[in-house]
Amino acid sequence: MSDESNVSFTDREALFYHKTIRPGKIEIIASKPMATQRDLSLAYSPGVAVPVQAIADDPATAYDYTAKGNLVAVISNGTAILGMGNLGALASKPVMEGKAVLFKRFADVDAIDIELDSEDTDALIEAIAMMEPSFGGINLEDIKAPECFIIEQTLRERMKIPVMHDDQHGTAIISAAGIINACLLTDRKLEDIKVVVNGAGAAALACTALAKSMGVRPENITVCDSKGVIYKGRTGIDQFKSAHAIETDNRTLTDALRGADVFLGLSVAGAMTPEMVKVMADQPIIFAMANPDPEITPPDALAARPDAIVATGRSDYPNQVNNVLGFPFIFRGALDVRATAINEEMKVAAAHAIAELAREQVPEEVAAAYGKNYQFGRDYIIPAPFDPRLMQVVPSAVAKAAMDSGVAQKPIEDFDKYRHELKSRLNPVTSVLTNVYAKVKENPKRMIFAEAENEIVLRAAVQYRDFGYGEPVLVGRTQAVLDKMSELGVADPESYEIHNAANSPHVETIVEMLYERLQRRGFLERDVRRMVNQDRNAFASALLKLGIGDAMITGVTRTFSQTIKEVRQVLDPKPGFLPFGTHLMVGKNCTVFLADTTVNERPSPADLAVIAKETAAVARRLGHEPRIAFVSYSTYGNPSGKWLDNIRDAVAILDAEGDIDFEYDGEMAPDAALNPNIMKNYPFCRLSGPANVLVMPGLQSANVSAKLLREVGGTTAIGPMLIGMEKPVQIAPMTSIAPDILTLAVLAAAGVAG
Repeated sequence: MSDESNVSFTDREALFYHKTIRPGKIEIIASKPMATQRDLSLAYSPGVAVPVQAIADDPATAYDYTAKGNLVAVISNGTAILGMGNLGALASKPVMEGKAVLFKRFADVDAIDIELDSEDTDALIEAIAMMEPSFGGINLEDIKAPECFIIEQTLRERMKIPVMHDDQHGTAIISAAGIINACLLTDRKLEDIKVVVNGAGAAALACTALAKSMGVRPENITVCDSKGVIYKGRTGIDQFKSAHAIETDNRTLTDALRGADVFLGLSVAGAMTPEMVKVMADQPIIFAMANPDPEITPPDALAARPDAIVATGRSDYPNQVNNVLGFPFIFRGALDVRATAINEEMKVAAAHAIAELAREQVPEEVAAAYGKNYQFGRDYIIPAPFDPRLMQVVPSAVAKAAMDSGVAQKPIEDFDKYRHELKSRLNPVTSVLTNVYAKVKENPKRMIFAEAENEIVLRAAVQYRDFGYGEPVLVGRTQAVLDKMSELGVADPESYEIHNAANSPHVETIVEMLYERLQRRGFLERDVRRMVNQDRNAFASALLKLGIGDAMITGVTRTFSQTIKEVRQVLDPKPGFLPFGTHLMVGKNCTVFLADTTVNERPSPADLAVIAKETAAVARRLGHEPRIAFVSYSTYGNPSGKWLDNIRDAVAILDAEGDIDFEYDGEMAPDAALNPNIMKNYPFCRLSGPANVLVMPGLQSANVSAKLLREVGGTTAIGPMLIGMEKPVQIAPMTSIAPDILTLAVLAAAGVAG
């Protein structure tokens, strides 16, 4: 029921993450040009007066002329932060910033965190209600019960925009989706099941209420708190608990579980024992959602009852109940129809949509990216959190339910068009990279970090292990590396594997191997020995060649050209391959692979053809169907020039091969390759849409383009990714920070670059 994954890291590392680059996790950028005096006049005075008057005349136009319609406030007073309790409004800010980031990442909803320093329920209600003109929706977060019930209910009655306390309803919606599918697998009907809810906080009572809305009979739901069953006539309980009291003789959790079909745990670790599992009905459905540790672990539950279906809030077990499957997409759908509320019908629709998605065939690219063959069944009753189809399925269902229930102010007329718009809102590369991370965690690799004495590299190496990607193999002077790790606050530096050329047992083997390789290239044995002892890239590359590691990352302390020269003294290209570099350029509205940006100064036609084929393969491994443009200053001969034959000949080589399974064309100027309106001027163009792979005519234009796009265009550059070597090696730019190095290391471990 959380957005957490089961990874470990040091306190220092967490603080560094939140502090580095710029403090916090969010920033605000302008969505309109601000380059000229005219731009400023339109944006502010006097141009801003026109939309001001329009909104004054018709308040609904605020959605047309401001960001209100895509803006959500993430609000907390810090009284129930994660599992940490009441730490105050200011302490909740990192969590609220994180929530805002998730809104943007998963559903392209702009969100601003607001921390209110008050525990006065009435004051909070008044403060939040007064924000209605500013926002299109309100996400309440980490507010303790029972105040959260009062605040949400009052705001829903007063405000004409969507209000939802995600701690309650997010967990309820995702768990409801899982229960729908678990019942389907066990041939149960919702109206017949007997449910026991352990816990009576915000999430537990919301789960109870939603289960009733979905058809579970009220008398079949037993709610327990820390003192036992909530039954009619029990004294000392508030109105929110008493609303779910039933007539029953059961008084303990064990009593309630006898013959029960479903257990919903939203309480504390260890609250459920194997003996309790054994008294449940056949094929029990167990949702143990306490975080960070569940009421009972799946292995213990399944040992007691092998026929059980088990879900938790953790990512390291099957069937994770993760709120990120719900809240971004629910608000997306609600905002898009300008809903005045998020009602029960919309929550039920979201639960059914999520459940139905889990039953569909998982796309091949998603399964490949995760490294798992996902298939609906007992270990897959809830979709994977990074399934890109969630963006189309859930908002559409929520929007339709809002329309059907009468709370939509701007109904959607064409849902096919709407789903297409939803798909185009998010750039898929972020999801795909996240899937690559998940794939490596499933199959961890030993990663050689060739420059482990460098603090930035060492931070990336520690993260590589802490995040579960595999074991780092550190290359450097042993004591220098250990001292640097101590400075960074690493708890157990001695547990890391360090290779020092001064005392490595592999040195003699490496010298013998390299001398045999280099003796006819001007190297004497003493030259090779000196190189091994003094050149970290040569030594690290040799360790990789010997199989001491699975992949290697380097580059931070030396230029790319020097580094690749040192690496290639040890490692060869793959047979029949051409080493080259590809940048992945991630813009707001498109993702483009750019090659060759690092190695080949003036590639031949045959080289260009190889670069095109191998970059297409990389694009596919990252979830893109490649459309390749061989770019130039000329578009199909206009203007003419002497440097066009190489490009035309490369296209001809692919034509002659005859078995190419991707779209390609050229020569094309970048605007013709990327702008569909300009592409329309060339009806004979082979590309069915804008290109997403640009094969550049030479190193100069490729490298300049990549750096210009990154620095001027506001594009995020991933890479360069080195492709075509016999072993997975990545060379990071000297300007890299730890997250850049970690990304390249994970890409190397995943074998993305081939």
